[in-house]
Amino acid sequence: MKLTVWTYEGPPHVGAMRVATAMKGLHYVLHAPQGDTYADLLFTMIERRNHRPPVSYTTFQARDLGADTATLFKASCQDAVDRFDPEAIIVGASCTAELIQDDPAGLAETMGLSIPVIPLELPSYSRKENFGADETFYQIVKALAQPQERTARVTCNILGPTALGFRARDDVEELTGLLSEMGIEVNVVAPLNATPTDIARLPAAHFNVLLSPETGEAAARFLEKNHGQPFTKIVPIGVGATRDFIKEVAAITGVSGNVDESRLRMPWWSRSVDSTYLTGKRVFIFGDGTHVAAHARIARDEMGFEVVGIGCYNREMARPIRALAKEYGVEAFITDDYLEVEAAIEALSPEMILGTQMERHIGKRLGIPCAVISAPVHVQDFPARYSPQVGFEGANVIFDTLIHPLVMGLEEHLLTMFRDDFEFHDDAGASHHGGKAKAKIAETVDAPAQPQGDNVIWLSDAERELKKIPFFVRGKARRNTETFALEKGLHEISLDTLYEAKAHYAR
Repeated sequence: MKLTVWTYEGPPHVGAMRVATAMKGLHYVLHAPQGDTYADLLFTMIERRNHRPPVSYTTFQARDLGADTATLFKASCQDAVDRFDPEAIIVGASCTAELIQDDPAGLAETMGLSIPVIPLELPSYSRKENFGADETFYQIVKALAQPQERTARVTCNILGPTALGFRARDDVEELTGLLSEMGIEVNVVAPLNATPTDIARLPAAHFNVLLSPETGEAAARFLEKNHGQPFTKIVPIGVGATRDFIKEVAAITGVSGNVDESRLRMPWWSRSVDSTYLTGKRVFIFGDGTHVAAHARIARDEMGFEVVGIGCYNREMARPIRALAKEYGVEAFITDDYLEVEAAIEALSPEMILGTQMERHIGKRLGIPCAVISAPVHVQDFPARYSPQVGFEGANVIFDTLIHPLVMGLEEHLLTMFRDDFEFHDDAGASHHGGKAKAKIAETVDAPAQPQGDNVIWLSDAERELKKIPFFVRGKARRNTETFALEKGLHEISLDTLYEAKAHYAR
């Protein structure tokens, strides 16, 4: 473990919280000290859920460590069962509580509770959040799934969507509609909105759709091995992947793969003259492995972008992402250090970033537009509107997500470029208000720019000229000019220095 301002993943017990919060009729008893009780913040403030997460804490304090914390844990278990009346409980320890080695699993098993008690062994100091979600869901399925007769009609389960997932709610709805169009009913969606009783019914389906490998693959493999249910390997994010997914489902079930694509609006753009402006734009992609792989294919094959770098923070997906990077001829960045990601982006100078909430912040600092395509995300990426990522409607949403930052960036650049024209300068009023001039603001002298790089200072005239350079190459122009200045022994960049650097690199 290490201290950091930002983490892409929390400890594994946060992954267990995501599963528990997604389900109904399940309660999580977490052996944790005071200070580890932050689930409410995650789920009610970020995801904007309308109910508190089903998590109870022992919340022991420092003074309790000299007493019997095991008894405190047992009391918390009994209180949770009496108060919430769940169908089953899961029990585990936070990273801090793990150090005192109270063995919550063993303690709960000795209590003789009348409901299933599912113990979790989540190594907090070697694994992280996605592993915690995957392992928790696997243990729940392993404990509760019962042999069943297959349903009369062809059905499937959708596995993997959890609380705090990226567009999980809408992806389930879109995927359910796509499968229904193929004549396939959904037996159970899990963990999202499933009960322990639903988990018992999982083996009744003919196959499983693995929507999120990060959080559902272990359970899918268990069901395949122990209940004879194959599972899909393709996540239908993007036009090509959705079509491949339909073929995969048809091959598993024998149903027709003919579906209506009339809602798909993205291909027209690829044939339009408007697409020529964005074709060839250089993009850097970083996030969880599933969304990175999907968006790399979309960026290159469906949008005509050039992928200059890809990477993921969840090391469980390192192997497929490295293989994908080799196929694309770029370097793979497998790291959970956001500073390494920022350094890679700065070095590659892409024209757009596809990433997480953290890459959005990095993009703001570097002046590079960013589209969020993966968790972890913040409240603005849990929209009230219908906004799936999977299927053909998901392809429409992704098209907007990728295009709008570039188009708006171009608009901002044009406004900056023509800001001295009579219609656009800062003192001009809005045209729909009759174009009346604003009150004249007293002119002020520009403050000197802050030092950049190795004590290089941009003078105000050079800084103003730099802002006229298109946003998607401005960062590269800044770095090249600073390098040129340092090589020449200059510590101030004037307008002349900027033009000299431009001529130097144009040779």
